[in-house]
Amino acid sequence: MIKVLKSTESGLQIINEITDGSWLNVIAPNTDEVACLHQELGIPRDFLTYPLDIDERARTEREDGATLIILRIPYFQGETTDIPYTTVPLGIVLTDRVVVTACKIEDSITEGFVAGRVRDLHTGKRNRFVLQLFYRVALEYLSHLREINSAVEQLEDQLQRSLRNEELLELLKYQKSLVYFATALRSNELMIERLQKSQLFQTYPEDADLLEDVLTENQQAIEMVGIANNILSQMMDAFASIISNNLNVVMKFLTSVTIVLSFPTMIASLYGMNVGLPLQNSPYAFALIIAACLVTSLVIVLIFWKRDWF
Repeated sequence: MIKVLKSTESGLQIINEITDGSWLNVIAPNTDEVACLHQELGIPRDFLTYPLDIDERARTEREDGATLIILRIPYFQGETTDIPYTTVPLGIVLTDRVVVTACKIEDSITEGFVAGRVRDLHTGKRNRFVLQLFYRVALEYLSHLREINSAVEQLEDQLQRSLRNEELLELLKYQKSLVYFATALRSNELMIERLQKSQLFQTYPEDADLLEDVLTENQQAIEMVGIANNILSQMMDAFASIISNNLNVVMKFLTSVTIVLSFPTMIASLYGMNVGLPLQNSPYAFALIIAACLVTSLVIVLIFWKRDWF
């Protein structure tokens, strides 16, 4: 799917043809759409297919007058998935005429641009448009990190009242997401720093200032991921120990109860044998056996209580 947009006095508008200063938002293009963009804009085919590889790393490349920038952006797959939050590549192609963004899925970053949620957006200012994309990506990471922290806090409350492993497995899912975030943010940072050294965004002072803001927000996201990952790892270790300790307490109690009950059972079993036994002709035999069982159990309970084995 190809959507052509352009900034006007009334805001960002969808147009029917490709014009200078427009933005082409390309989502999961097929072979015909890739061929059309290659013929009409002279964009190398690889620049449009690289971002469709879900494992493509963040990098930049230049060929035939076009510049390719690939970012790793956050993507929410859903709470029920094995990895709720992951990252996908977003390709940005700069030419002398237009800006092209290409992604395998409909992402929230470009959707926010299309919906007009970005201020001072001008598709004709290509470098600034790219920087605004970078900035929104960093903010999106921070937003998802806050959501992860909120979900982890809820699971922490549940773990304090649970002996099960389900909550730990849920925490593991979010830890996987943090690993994806950390890897993507570091690769994004290296790529942005490489662009900064290339002087691509030094033409206008406001662009240079925005690039600094992008690097600051990206670094903040990296630090937040590191902190969240460390806290989550320590929390999982602590709760794993707590669950194991709680299970040991339960098993200790059940073992103590079993021992307390085993002695009366043994006495009753001995007096159930068809052999000559003491007190077998006494009318008080049953009462005495019951008393012996109760006394034995009480003595064992007192011993266990003093030793804190219950």
